[in-house]
Amino acid sequence: MQVGDRVRLLTGREEGIVTRLLDNDLVEVAIDNDFTIPVLRREVVVVAAEEQKAFGQTAAAVANERKAASTGAARAAQAAGEKPAPTAAAAKKGSSPTPPPAKIAKGLYLALVHQSPELLAVHVINNTDADALYTYGEERSDGTYRGLASDKLGPKAASKPLGHWHLKDFDKWPAVLVQLLPHQLNGTTAYELLSKRTQFKAATFYKSRQQAPVLQKEAYLFQLDEKPAAPLAPPTPEKLAETLKAQLSGDAPAKPAAVAPAPEPVKAIVAPPHELDLHIEALRPEGAEGLSNTAMLKLQMDTFEDALSRALATNMHEIVFIHGAGNGTLRKEIHKHLSRNKDIKFFEDARKEKFGYGATLVRLK
Repeated sequence: MQVGDRVRLLTGREEGIVTRLLDNDLVEVAIDNDFTIPVLRREVVVVAAEEQKAFGQTAAAVANERKAASTGAARAAQAAGEKPAPTAAAAKKGSSPTPPPAKIAKGLYLALVHQSPELLAVHVINNTDADALYTYGEERSDGTYRGLASDKLGPKAASKPLGHWHLKDFDKWPAVLVQLLPHQLNGTTAYELLSKRTQFKAATFYKSRQQAPVLQKEAYLFQLDEKPAAPLAPPTPEKLAETLKAQLSGDAPAKPAAVAPAPEPVKAIVAPPHELDLHIEALRPEGAEGLSNTAMLKLQMDTFEDALSRALATNMHEIVFIHGAGNGTLRKEIHKHLSRNKDIKFFEDARKEKFGYGATLVRLK
């Protein structure tokens, strides 16, 4: 079982896509392109490969591909303020034939490939004749960076899925930061490190759909090395001779003494309370006054994430988050976050006789 496999739950009819391998016994599955849940491996079975081998591509799969293509085309036209592209039937009525797909130049690319109409997998593609060392990370809206992967790609190779994103969360997607270093065994040239930060915008994102090299699939494609890595110029023999002469004669400028910066005092991490109330009235003395629903949810989720990280850092065994029943938005966001955290043993509704369905108990590893 691999990331990207379509699976069916043995305990029901739901199908989903494997988005992460949490450990030897647990996988994360995206259900109905809406939310992800942790599932035991023994409770799911891979269906796509065998069903397609036996019966060919299912009608549902064909419909999904057509829906993804039409959705991407429609969103591209909408973002550009243009009319939607004509249908196939309209194209037959005397319009010019569709031009062949453009040939993709050699280079390094970021590709987002549909796993379903709403779920995209992120890949790095090396469409060159040399190896490429890379790191992949995401930059959040608050400026914090999180490194997620690093590896070496051989020539004409693509990485495994590095992340899975939902189109419905497009406005919340982080900026992607990829660092690249071309490398060739026994090569005679060293290169500078390339850093490429990509922030997706609707006006250009949906227009980038084309055939991805190596993967040979339709993808939203972005070139990472529009400016090729510059070779590192070695010092000339004349420059080396001048440097050596200056050092032997004592005329070389003295190197400044390295001064170590004064270490900052370590701040003690304070454990959060065992029961944390996330109601907006408990977080702000003035309540929800002056806050939109989006701002309130962000404040609650920031408080939740801070408390969870401090609970893990201080080796707490469990913590209860009181989120209330309400319309279920905060509860759903908290459960989505918990389902993706490998440091969580399990979570469940906490003491219904005390909280009803308004609190979640989290047991930590």
